[in-house]
Amino acid sequence: MRGHSFLRAYMAGVLLPTGVLLIVLAAFLTAHLVWHVPPGLERALVFPMAVVPNLWGVWNALYIQLGLRQRISLGIYGALLPALLVPAGVALAAGLDLSFYTAREALMVLPVAMGIYYLAWKYVVSFLNRVVELN
Repeated sequence: MRGHSFLRAYMAGVLLPTGVLLIVLAAFLTAHLVWHVPPGLERALVFPMAVVPNLWGVWNALYIQLGLRQRISLGIYGALLPALLVPAGVALAAGLDLSFYTAREALMVLPVAMGIYYLAWKYVVSFLNRVVELN
């Protein structure tokens, strides 16, 4: 598999968000059984469950394939991903008529999300890239 760097990069990028989203789904299902959750929230979970892990994988594969390792750190590159995800989340919330997520709140959360993504990409995705021998 040494010659399949795109596939190895994709798999390394997908691992962390898939695991995190499984935990989020378990917490959501538990909360749904115990407490009242806002209606429509389950529809909003479909987007992150389907798109976010795949986008992480493609984002990591692009980083490797475009040779960005010499120009930009993986942490900074990963921190740019919320700039795509947060507006997509705002559009999703507007399209589903979900009032618990507004554009103003998204702008306030964006720097925090970028910081979390920076750390996740710098330490976890970088480690996974080393495991699959990309660095």
